[in-house]
Amino acid sequence: MTARAREFLAAHDPAAMDRTEFLRACFDAGLAWVHYPEGLGGSGLPRELQRAVNEAFAAAGAPDNDPRRIGIGLGMAAPTILAFGTPEQRARWLRPLWTGEEVWCQLFSEPGAGSDLAAVATRAVRDGDGWVVNGQKVWTSMAHEARWGILVARTDPDVPKHRGLTYFACDMTDPGVEVRPLRQLTGEAEFNEVFLTDVRIPDAHRLGEVGDGWRVAQTTLMNERVAIGGGAAPRESGMIGVVARTWRERPEARTAALHDRLLGLWVTAEAARLTALRIGQQLAAGQPGPEGSAAKFAFASLSQELSGLELELLGEEGLRYDDWTMRRPDSVEFLGRGPGYRYLRAKGNSIEGGTSEILRNIIAERVLGLPGEIRVDKDVAWKDLPR
Repeated sequence: MTARAREFLAAHDPAAMDRTEFLRACFDAGLAWVHYPEGLGGSGLPRELQRAVNEAFAAAGAPDNDPRRIGIGLGMAAPTILAFGTPEQRARWLRPLWTGEEVWCQLFSEPGAGSDLAAVATRAVRDGDGWVVNGQKVWTSMAHEARWGILVARTDPDVPKHRGLTYFACDMTDPGVEVRPLRQLTGEAEFNEVFLTDVRIPDAHRLGEVGDGWRVAQTTLMNERVAIGGGAAPRESGMIGVVARTWRERPEARTAALHDRLLGLWVTAEAARLTALRIGQQLAAGQPGPEGSAAKFAFASLSQELSGLELELLGEEGLRYDDWTMRRPDSVEFLGRGPGYRYLRAKGNSIEGGTSEILRNIIAERVLGLPGEIRVDKDVAWKDLPR
């Protein structure tokens, strides 16, 4: 793959080409994600060969597709479109998704259905060759920049909650879609609430069968958790690297108790990193499994504990905050911000992408094989559930 990437670069000089045109050419050459099928940005090759392509491109100074900005599209929408999309949907959506020309967001959570995704109340009613959607979504990252949203809506209230859902792609520029910012603890508004009022979605934008939205959404959620917590980074990178560097630079702040905490977190971070490597091997063999929930759970816990330890090491300096200006950021960058921001923003890690409480249940039931919680609403029609 290195030779193939160099051959491509010889014919497409990144310094002489427009950035978008370069990315389009990369996609068309099958080098965007090599494990995808030919014609869809890939070459049908093993996923691990992508690293050779990325390294050759980086060495040549080629532009990337700004993955932090389009992470929802890359990590959640694309695998779902590939798994359940029609040939026409794949051809329409995957290329501009990968090049970053079209940003995607996730329209899942609702005010009355946060951790219980199957309880969503947003309704989609069939109307001719399309659907009319009404409802409200919340905690929607990137909705203020998104062209498309992956949407789970209720199409049949007369069956149990898991069986009455359908999965759509919603055009965020359509009439009736209203995006409002939600200001966070950090002072920013990187996510939003979204109101859907008589939004018309053509049936051609449905992913999967009618009523099969829960199964389609599981593909999205499993990929989301891997995308958030499953990245295999070098040893002592990320937050553990930041805190270890602070420890080395602040000998006056060292105590035996803090030293023991740091060592324990370093070991946990290394175990999480090695687990992420194993998850990457599973991904190369097929779809992600419930182990991604463990990776995401570990990431959230580590991020919160390490950001708290960093503040303790910094003392009074850790109480400073770099900027309270209300902004609409297009990505989350922990390492490029101050310790105050990292401490506050990390609080959301145990909520976004699946709460830690729900992930514990998934790990217990699907990984460890423990008995499931009693679910008295499993066979009750959604319309009969108390709300």
